[in-house]
Amino acid sequence: MFRISRRNKLLLLKFLSLFSVVRGYNILIIILAQYLASIFILSPDNLSMREVVLDLNLFLIVLSTSFVIAGGYIINSFYDTAKDLINRPNKTKLDHMVSQKKILTLYFVLNFISIIVASYVSFFAVLFFSAYIFGIWFYSHKLKKVLFLGNLTSASLALTPFFAVFIYYRNFEKVIFVHALFLGLIIIMRELIKDLENIRGDIALGYNTFPVIYGERFTKALITLFVGITVIPAFLLINKFDVGLMNYYFYLSTILLLVFLFWLWKSNEKLHYLLLHNILKLIIVLGVFSILLIDTDVVINRIL
Repeated sequence: MFRISRRNKLLLLKFLSLFSVVRGYNILIIILAQYLASIFILSPDNLSMREVVLDLNLFLIVLSTSFVIAGGYIINSFYDTAKDLINRPNKTKLDHMVSQKKILTLYFVLNFISIIVASYVSFFAVLFFSAYIFGIWFYSHKLKKVLFLGNLTSASLALTPFFAVFIYYRNFEKVIFVHALFLGLIIIMRELIKDLENIRGDIALGYNTFPVIYGERFTKALITLFVGITVIPAFLLINKFDVGLMNYYFYLSTILLLVFLFWLWKSNEKLHYLLLHNILKLIIVLGVFSILLIDTDVVINRIL
């Protein structure tokens, strides 16, 4: 019978710990989203799929983004250690399989490499990613505890990888900003749900979130308002812009948001909020893959 040695078990646990700390699964989704957006939305029509995929500068931008985000998760986890011990003790134990000193060293190494990688693209890319690194650190260190500004900053930082790509292609069509607004509102709602989910730790450590300051009922009312606002860009994307078969994604998202809203007002436990969080995450992930539905002819032509 095959047995794993104690040393190999420890190495595996440390790998899982690092993967958990840097949210490797989220980074993989972001990489996929950047490439799909580049291939089927942002890049010029005269470029083939092969030319976009093999574009060295695009690869370096995506790589630099990945390093910055991984570093961002590390510094965020570092500042949230005490809160996470209250809100998610089991996950925190896994995350701490690697020492804090090594984790912080990795944080600086990742950020340094990201800037070196960006320097091969342009000086502007260096400035962009330097500002991105500072923004993540400042959010984790200060802004996270500031009422609503923390949620707004978190949503902006989550959208930054996509801004990096469409700045590279200099594609500033209105439909992209409307789509970014839709995604941004979903992310803000997800942040507010996380505040409801983590209310115990936030109260213990003095975080100024909506559930802590104004209570759960007010926060639910605010999320309900954001659901209503989110319908506006969804309506515009379906009726005012040509998004092809992706309109079915926005129909489905609207239905999921209505289900989300129904369960929101019935929720009062951490597990309930975790499920609501996952509904919003599902909408975001489905949005990544639904990029393929915008123009199926382009998909077929670029693949062939």
